[in-house]
Order: sequence, then C-alpha cells, then structure tokens
Amino acid sequence: MRDDIINILKNSDKAIDIYEIQDLLGIKSVEDTTKLSEELRKLEDEVVIYRSNKNKYMMLEDSHLKKGVMRVNKKGFGFVEVGGLEDDIFIASDNMNGAIHDDIVLVEVTSKMNLSRLEGRVLRIIERKITRYIGLIKFDKKGTGHITLDDNKIKLDIEIPSDKAKNSVDGHKVVVELGKKLGDNKYQGEVVEIIGHINDPGVDILSIIYKYNIDIDFSEETKKQLESIPMEVHESDLKGRRDLRDQVIFTIDGDDTKDIDDAISIEKIPNGYRLGVHIADVSYYVKEGTPLDLDAMDRGTSVYLVDRVIPMIPHELSNGICSLNPEVERLAISCVMDFDKDGKQTNYEIFPSVIKSRIQMTYKNVNKILEKNEVPEGYEDFVADLKLMGELASILRKAKVNRGYIDFGIDEAKILVDENCVPTDVVLRDRGTGENLIEDFMIAANECVATHIYFMNLPFIYRIHEYPKEEKIRSFLGFISNLGYTITGNVSDMKPTTIQRILKQLEDKPEYPILSSLLLRSMQKAIYSPDNLGHYGLASKCYTHFTSPIRRYPDTTVHRLLRTYLFDNRIDMNTIHKWEEKLVYIAEHSSEKERSSVDCEREVEDMKMAEYMEKHIGEEFEGMISSVASFGMFVELPNLIEGLVPIKDMPDFFHYDEERMTLTGEKSHIKYSIGDKVVVKVIRASKLDQTIDFEVVRKV
Repeated sequence: MRDDIINILKNSDKAIDIYEIQDLLGIKSVEDTTKLSEELRKLEDEVVIYRSNKNKYMMLEDSHLKKGVMRVNKKGFGFVEVGGLEDDIFIASDNMNGAIHDDIVLVEVTSKMNLSRLEGRVLRIIERKITRYIGLIKFDKKGTGHITLDDNKIKLDIEIPSDKAKNSVDGHKVVVELGKKLGDNKYQGEVVEIIGHINDPGVDILSIIYKYNIDIDFSEETKKQLESIPMEVHESDLKGRRDLRDQVIFTIDGDDTKDIDDAISIEKIPNGYRLGVHIADVSYYVKEGTPLDLDAMDRGTSVYLVDRVIPMIPHELSNGICSLNPEVERLAISCVMDFDKDGKQTNYEIFPSVIKSRIQMTYKNVNKILEKNEVPEGYEDFVADLKLMGELASILRKAKVNRGYIDFGIDEAKILVDENCVPTDVVLRDRGTGENLIEDFMIAANECVATHIYFMNLPFIYRIHEYPKEEKIRSFLGFISNLGYTITGNVSDMKPTTIQRILKQLEDKPEYPILSSLLLRSMQKAIYSPDNLGHYGLASKCYTHFTSPIRRYPDTTVHRLLRTYLFDNRIDMNTIHKWEEKLVYIAEHSSEKERSSVDCEREVEDMKMAEYMEKHIGEEFEGMISSVASFGMFVELPNLIEGLVPIKDMPDFFHYDEERMTLTGEKSHIKYSIGDKVVVKVIRASKLDQTIDFEVVRKV
C-alpha cells in the first residue's frame, strides 16, 4: 500500500485528501481504511509526504517544505543542503529551532534573500545524525564534568555525572555520548573514551581523527588474520603469473613514502613505446569477505595527515608484503600498453605478474635528471629509461590536453612539523616533471583497465566526474567580467575544452591562482559509481581507479574484478548479479569515506596553520584577497595560509557589493576586490578555533 500511495501522490497535479486517496486505491473495508491512515501517518513521520493545514497530502518535494542537512557556521547561523537544490537555504540563528551541525532537518522556505539564495526556518529536527562528540572536560566543585566541544559550530551544553566520567580528569580530551535531554540544547552525557590530555603531543590531531569516526586500530579478527599472511613471496604464489623479475622495473615516490603501490617500466618498440604499469596485487592477500577486507572496506581509504598515516590496511601489509619495495619479489597486476609517437594506444595486456623493483627512486632525484640533467648517485643505470619515460609522458600529456584535459594548476601546502608535531614551517609542495610523469602513466593505466571492462559490459566501479552546471560557469564568467575581463567562446557548449579556453585566457592575469581555484569550485565533485558517466576534468570517456589498491578500496575492488573476470574467467549470472548489487554500496560508501578523509585532512591543516601563525602575531605578510563576503574578506599568503580580515575591525564603514564581490569604504572610498594584493598584519590566531585574523596594512 505504501508504494501505491506514493505513486498516487507523485502523479497527482494537486494536493488530495484521504478520501480521494481511498477512492483511487479502491478501498472499501474499515480494515483497509485504518491501514491507509496508518501508512499516511508513517509517511508523514518519515517526512516523505506533507499534510497541509486542510488535511490534504502531497509529496514533500512538491510542497514549500524541504528536507536537508544542516551546516552551521561558527557565527551561529546555518545553511541547509537539500538534494536537488542548486543553492543552500540560509537559516538565521534565531530560526535554528535547536538544530545543530549535521542534523537532518525539515525546513520551511520563507523568502528569497536575493536572486539565488533562499531563506527559511527549521520546523523540526528529523534525525540527529551525530550522537558522539569530542571535547575538553572540566569538573566543577561538585564533581560534575562540563564539556567544551571542539566543534564550536555545535551549540550544546553537556553535563557529565561523576559516575559517567570514566576516570577522566580536568584537561582530558574525551569522546562523549549524549544521554537524556535536560533542556533546550542541554543534555546529560557519558564519557565513552579518553583520547588523551590536551597538552600531550599529537592529541590535537587525534581529536580530529575521532571527530570523523576514523578508526586508528584494526579489529582483533584482522590482527589474528595477519598472523597467517606470509611476509615474503613463495613459489606457490607464482602459479599463473608472468615472470617479470628480470625486467628493469622501478618506483618513483616522495622522499618519505613507505606504502608503494605502483612501479613502472619502459621499452622502445619499432613504432613507439611500450609502457608497463605494475600495481601491487593487494587483493591476492586481502581476500573478499575476510576480516582484513571488511576493515579495509569500512575505512575506504588511507588518511594522510601532517605527522602520520592512518592506513586502510595494516602496516604489515601496506609497508610490507604489498609494498613494491626495492630488491624484493612482489606480486603485481601489470597493465602493459603500447603507444605510437602521437600518444595513441595501439595495444595492451592486463595480467598477473611477479616483479622485482630495481630501485626506489624519489621525485626529487628524478627531477634532477629530467629537469637539470644532473645524475644523483645510484641512478646512473636508469638515466636512459627515465629520459625515454620523460619523452613518452610529454607525448601523453600533449594528447590529453588536445582532447580537453583540464589542468587547474592548483598548488598544495605542505606543513612541516617537529618531533612533537609542532609546525615549524608551511611551504608549497613541489610538483615537477617526475610528479607529472607518474600522473600521466597512472591515468593511462586507469583508462586502459576501465575501457577494457566497459566493453565487456560487466559490472564495474568507475571514477566519474560529471559535466558542470552551465549556470555555475555563467555565474563565474559574470563575476570575472565585473573584474574587467572579457572571455570569448561558446559557454553553451560545456565540453572540457571550453573550461580549458577560459583558463587559457586567464592564465596571464595576476590573480590567476585565485580565479583558477574559484573556477574549480564551480565544478562538480568526482565520485565513484557503478555507471560510467565519464570523467570531465580528464576529458576521459571511461575512467577508474586501479593504481592505488594499498590506500583506496575502489582500486582493491577493481583488482578483485580483474581477477574474477579476466584471470579466473568467472562471468556467470550469479557472479554478475552479486557484483551489480555490491558495487552500488561500495561506490557510495567509498565516496562518503573519501569526503570524510578530505575533510579530516583539511581540518588538521587548518589547525596546524593556525598554530603556526600563533607564533607570528604582529608580523606583516604580503598576500592576495581570495574571497570577499559581507562579514569581511579572506587573504591568502603565498604559502596558501588564509586568514580573515573581519569587517568589524576595518577602520571605516564598508559597503558590500555581492554581485561584484567588493567592499568599499564609505569615507575612504577604498575598494577591495578579489585578486587585490595587500600587506596584512596577523592580529589574532587560534589553534583551538582553527582561525587566523588579519588586518590590512596597505594595498600593494
């Protein structure tokens, strides 16, 4: 009956009452009428349908009410993200109705603030998604604990009775679970875990790790399983594998990389190049359905933080038998591809292999060879191969660019810390020829594997990046026209080459890094999906993640599917049905865990940048205005540290122009726009609040 009710309401062009629904369902008995009333009440409680004041029903999406996720700003107001709505709904602080960050809420849209922003009020909290919180505990004279939450967007008053404090003391960072409600936003809580003392090194990062529910330890079942996994390759492991141990294969990674997923090889052939991409065969050791696999699937990804890595699989595997370490035999899945002189793929093979990496190279040393023609000690025997690889990578990159590959050229910050995890410097990550070379080769292998399975018409997991919304790009172009820049080209044609042309026309502008970043934010986010929708940013018709199975579960899944379909030739209907169902969950879960990982990494960086700037209060830096809002403007320094210039601290009354994103002084007539260079002074920085405040000294 539930589905029938939904179908009736979806197909109705107006709100209808229970009697009309009853007639359309052909209900005549008292028993069925009672059942109809119960189903309507359930659907209303679940916020699937809406009942008006006149007791008429309609689907929720057809009403003025919306269901979404509350995102609260530190200043107390919030925005509700609603699926299907392009823009969020603004909620003023006095219209929050007790909702806190991450709550699922029912919102009534009350007005439009401007052309694109809706305003509303929270009618009810449908679901409190988070029941565990991280904070600092302090006890009063009566022995009752009080929690100062790490996340200052969450406005909760939590009391901890002494018998629920788990022997915590003043200054402990703790994980708290909410209990009974004591009043408006006031709850009794219980300490379920003590993270450590606030002054202990590394506890600050641990607190953020706990906030995102990232497991730092593996299950006892997984630890037990590790005991049975060999830490070296045995003869029995080589059955059905191609022996590549005599080939010149090596790895290129960062200076401190310990989990090595990929190795490469090169050969000149009559009509071009033969590139080998050899990826650690993680799925051989992490068998489907085992504790190791279940832990890896639950984590979804490794998390890389400033002072540590939280691995997807235990270090015994990620740094050991699964890592393609030099001078030891390792199991791999190889994708060997032939390319002609124009970068067109002419042939390929995908097969299980055994390899022996000759050397663990670093990007720094490879770049010396490819960029400066300097040969570091130990690299003498590999110079010819590296130069041949550089030649092929250049051809592949040119071919990618010609088809529409978009290079936003976004820099990344690297935070250097000491042995106590105190930040000592913030610098830009190096990205040279070696880094680009590995990226080009991995993209080629990912496309090759994805295309092969796609044309077999079998269930698979793809990495997709959908086309941007045209209105988002038009909005961006409208903004840069206000800066005085005119972009030519047909924006209605949203091919990747369109974005390429926009970037090309902006690349000589002084504020290009900011504009490039703003354009990137106009794009959709890449996710995992069982449906191949292509990868817009790479201008790729078919793409997957195959090359990092140590640190990404979708890659491990791809390896498992290659073994199932290609190596074991299991393509029966039971296998197909199983993966059709399973891949939907894996894709959705992996995308969600990736978002959590990125958010965790970003929050740790924000905290460490703020901690670093605490030591530089009063100092002046030159930066560029990266964003302008009604409450102030953000200034980005060359090392990507960003701080806020609060409008309340500015020595004039400043008018905010939302369309042009400018602030103009009423008396001084000074105008600040995105891209303006300014000298700023650090006036406040708080590691605890993860905030940095600047004041403008002068425009440059």
